[in-house]
Amino acid sequence: MNYRERIRGIREDRDLTQAQLGKILNKSQQGYSHIESGRSELKIDDLITLCKFYNLSADYLIGLIDTPVTYKGKNAVKR
Repeated sequence: MNYRERIRGIREDRDLTQAQLGKILNKSQQGYSHIESGRSELKIDDLITLCKFYNLSADYLIGLIDTPVTYKGKNAVKR
C-alpha cells in the first residue's frame, strides 16, 4: 500500500473530509486532494503534522509498516 492510499483510508475511517484535512495542513481542499491523488507530493512538514494529528507513526502513515503504531513524539496530541 502506498502512502496516498494509507492517508486516504485513515481519513475516511475517521469520517473526515479532504477540506478538514486541508485546514489541518493549511491547504485548500483541492490542495489536499492533490496529495491523495498523486498530483502533489506529501511534504515532510505535512507528514509530521499528520502524525501528530492522527497520533500515528510516520512509518505507518507512509506504508513502511502495516501495524498502526502510536506516535510518541513530544508534541503528540493527547486524546
